[in-house]
Amino acid sequence: MADKEHLKGAAKEVEGKVKEAAGEVTDDSSLKAKGKIAQAEGEARKKAGDVKDAVKD
Repeated sequence: MADKEHLKGAAKEVEGKVKEAAGEVTDDSSLKAKGKIAQAEGEARKKAGDVKDAVKD
């Protein structure tokens, strides 16, 4: 079962992908960078969820 960290991580990754795509379309390098940062944050949250799951088991 997905916990809160996994869900937040997935949402942040989607947010980042949308920002990155919008930056590509508008040729806005700042927005593309913000999208990549959001994706990295999402990955980190998902990894934190994996660690929490491992500790629970």
